[in-house]
Amino acid sequence: MMTKLTDLPAWEQLQQHYLDTKDIHMRDLFAQEPGRFDSFSLKFNDILFDYSKNRVTQETMDLLFQLAEQADIAGCREQLFSGYPINNTEHRAVMHTALRNNSHKPTYADNVRIDEEIKTELHRVKVLAEKIRTRQWLGHSNQPITDVVNIGIGGSHLGPLMVTEALHPYSIHDLHIHYVSNIDENHITNTLEVLNPDTTLFIIASKSFTTQDTLVNAMTAKDWLLHKLESEENLHKHLVAVTSNIKMAVEFGVAEDNIFKMWDWVGGRYSLWSAIGLSIVIAIGPEHFDDLLKGANEVDEHFKTAPLTENIPVIMALIGIWYNNFYNAESIAILPYDQNMHRFPAYLQQADMESNGKGCDRSGATVDYSTGPILFGEIGIASQHAFYQLLHQGTKLVPADMLAPISNFNCIATHHRALMSNIFAQTEALMMGKTEQEVRVELKQQGLPDDEIEALLPFKIFTGNRPTNTFLFYTLDPKTLGSLIAMYEHKIFVQGVVWNLNSFDQWGVELGKVLAKNILDEINTADPVSNHDCSTNGLINYYLSLKPLKDPN
Repeated sequence: MMTKLTDLPAWEQLQQHYLDTKDIHMRDLFAQEPGRFDSFSLKFNDILFDYSKNRVTQETMDLLFQLAEQADIAGCREQLFSGYPINNTEHRAVMHTALRNNSHKPTYADNVRIDEEIKTELHRVKVLAEKIRTRQWLGHSNQPITDVVNIGIGGSHLGPLMVTEALHPYSIHDLHIHYVSNIDENHITNTLEVLNPDTTLFIIASKSFTTQDTLVNAMTAKDWLLHKLESEENLHKHLVAVTSNIKMAVEFGVAEDNIFKMWDWVGGRYSLWSAIGLSIVIAIGPEHFDDLLKGANEVDEHFKTAPLTENIPVIMALIGIWYNNFYNAESIAILPYDQNMHRFPAYLQQADMESNGKGCDRSGATVDYSTGPILFGEIGIASQHAFYQLLHQGTKLVPADMLAPISNFNCIATHHRALMSNIFAQTEALMMGKTEQEVRVELKQQGLPDDEIEALLPFKIFTGNRPTNTFLFYTLDPKTLGSLIAMYEHKIFVQGVVWNLNSFDQWGVELGKVLAKNILDEINTADPVSNHDCSTNGLINYYLSLKPLKDPN
């Protein structure tokens, strides 16, 4: 029987260590350790990971590494890569790493070989993408496709959208990729109003092909096409699907040759590496998609082979546990200083919060310790003028990850130097703060009278000691992006192992979906309801009393 997390020797030692060190200021750590940056930073290819601006000492890290060993990170890591069914509630292997493994070695999931099937499906994706990119795929009127609309939700949306946006400089700019996820009719109608059915291709991305949001949007898209197409037989020129439910996709109207396969051993939030990434391949091309896969695979190899003490995902995970479980920091901010990465925080929200937002362990027992953090974030520069106030002077400790390219495609020196000065300044300011004495000197230099100085003093003090990780990379190319994503994937896995969670199911998503289906049936009858609680009854009945139920179509 596995030892309870809070009974592990390292956990108990960390509790005492926290009490001994919690009041130490990072200012003092940096003053005492001139080589702190060298001690607490790592390089991986073009990515520099600096974790020196954290409330950690070498003793802290040593204890955290002991915790990782006692939680059997190495053994669980082996299970992940070997195809063992670590998703114990669904009895499935977790093999998204196999999607980017180009080692030519046989790969198995649940004792079934999968590498040849992966290669076959990837080749089919690339063939279709090239046909669209080279204007060989023609619509029903023999015009080439100019617009591709990906209809999906969750992992079938967030990953492809994030990558496509992040790698915008690598896209064909006269081929337009659109993403529709929201069941709110405004999302799809706003998208369709600028498109031409003759030159539009829809990708219906749904692992189960039963997700309500996706199917409602897909049916609207199909109806929109049929208003223009001469017959349903022409749908195959405008519809493709990515799913594990081929039968349902065919019944919907997608030609079987236009259906790309998904597998049970790929979770939605880890699926951008699969055919779910079709929109990515169309946007950036097969070669750049290969680079994306390569970057992720190189991190997979790093995660598998690097010692825990030099393993970037492991260190990311352990530092997160240090704040989450000992400092009771409930959140983490993801702050990219690259406009093209504006969807990166939202992508990581699902990846992390759907994976480790769990209140019971792998055995089903309720945990008595904090698990997954709340992730939020935005572009760093915009955030400075939005919520950095709270990061600097608020009452909550919010560790932050900051990410920035050293160069980019549009590297206008005045812009980029100003950008980089901000990320460097913010990590320094969050760490150092500004003392009462420093504020006094500053205000005196401004010539303010003593009474005004005393009045302003409390508002001008920054406590500092606010932790950050910084990721610097030469440029945001496909390989680097693949590496960054994989680092966070493995960080999430390691934290799930330490917390003894199944990071690969998401039962919490299901209840609301089931209830929504039942309520939809009730709404469609237009009869007042009384079988819910009084609030839900009141809301539904108020809606029914005001909303016209006539189908606008």
